[in-house]
Amino acid sequence: MNPIGIASSSRVPAALAAQGGGVVADFTEETWWLTLIKAVFIMVFLILSVIVAIWAERRVLGRMQTRPGPNVNGPLGLPQLVADAAKLIMKEDFWLKGAESLIYILGPVIAAFSAFMIYAVIPFGPQVSMFGHSTPLQLTDFPVSVLYVLAITGFGVYGIILGGWSTHSTYPLFGSVRSAAQVISYELSMSLSILTVFLASGTMSTSGIVGAQERLWWCVAMIPSFLIYVVSMVGEVNRLPFDLPEAEGELVAGHMVEYSSMKFAWYYLGEYINMFNVSAVCTTLFLGGWRSFILASFWDGANSGWWPMLWFILKVWCVMFFMIWTRGTLVRIRYDHFMKFGWKFLIPVALVWFVLVAIVQGYRSFSGGSTQGLLLVLAAIFLVAMVILLVLPAGEEDEDLPATGWEPADTDAVTVPGEELDAFAGGFPVPPLPGQKLPPSPRARRARRSAAPVLDAASDVSLTAAATDSDVTAQEGTDD
Repeated sequence: MNPIGIASSSRVPAALAAQGGGVVADFTEETWWLTLIKAVFIMVFLILSVIVAIWAERRVLGRMQTRPGPNVNGPLGLPQLVADAAKLIMKEDFWLKGAESLIYILGPVIAAFSAFMIYAVIPFGPQVSMFGHSTPLQLTDFPVSVLYVLAITGFGVYGIILGGWSTHSTYPLFGSVRSAAQVISYELSMSLSILTVFLASGTMSTSGIVGAQERLWWCVAMIPSFLIYVVSMVGEVNRLPFDLPEAEGELVAGHMVEYSSMKFAWYYLGEYINMFNVSAVCTTLFLGGWRSFILASFWDGANSGWWPMLWFILKVWCVMFFMIWTRGTLVRIRYDHFMKFGWKFLIPVALVWFVLVAIVQGYRSFSGGSTQGLLLVLAAIFLVAMVILLVLPAGEEDEDLPATGWEPADTDAVTVPGEELDAFAGGFPVPPLPGQKLPPSPRARRARRSAAPVLDAASDVSLTAAATDSDVTAQEGTDD
């Protein structure tokens, strides 16, 4: 007997899906040791993927910036990652004196724990035979797997917020506040884009959603939802151009400033695992999951056995490359622009598209016919409308933003002594709190003092020139 064989079919079992609330994966022959093997595989897969992703990101960014990247230690710089990991583990693990001890250590633990939990409901492939048992390449699945993904994603943010607050330090607190605002803003648009997939698929089970994409991927039929999710997922994992919670130029490392050694490593590991999480969710919901699409048209075994796991991993790495590419090509956007884009564009657009998809699915339930063509037409029209809405305000000025209080190029605009300056006007870098007023800027006073001798000298020269001209005129009058 072959201990690890290949299942003969990858078709969606309709009767099983109807009985299990849309769950297509069959776990009837699942044993506890098969579940343990899958859980260990997922943990090892994620840790190794993070190691490869860090190396790939360094190499790709180096290529984009015309530099070699890590290339000294070993072939292609691969052992450099092992050295960095060993250095991080052996560094001093200091504890802040005034920190909340329990919450201080729980922050990175919560962030890392929640990051490992997402892949529990991600299908790697169809039914296969392992050691004589038919089992799906998925740890578990249930009728509300999509809600589970959203809940775990929101739970992981508590690790960032609590970790930043527990240190009683300024930069970590700012980073945690930014992270909370960012998640609240972009979790809504992401949830709406995922709910449209649930409406179109008729199930919230991840295996059922993959089964619903047998003929057409949702990234084509519902491209507005796909684009909204892609933008929201970048903001969800704090990557450029949405890395405001840990902006190096402003907050050094955000909520991770006061962490070192393994506590910092848990945050760092959780951040990269979350990148794989959103990539896997994107692959499952919009890119057909483990289905090969084109290869299945001329290869009957493309969507059966262990081959679908390869297609799934390739799709996940394509999404990962997209996030690495954005880091190397885009710049960080301003905080108020970031919030304005989320609340005034993404959320309204996602809500309108959700209502349209709900109307189409309601029409399908009453008529009983196929609405795939109608969805494609609506998606194309809505995509054009999104582009128009995004491009039209590009040339307008932000007239609603108040002035910052000091213009370096205009010496007349320097704040006069005694006048209070609101350093947080306009909500940047964080929304203002009552009573946050600062005295006049020291830079403004220095600029005024440095400009004063130059202005005095210029005025003396002007007065001397005027006096000389008047003397010359008087002398000419006397000669006449």
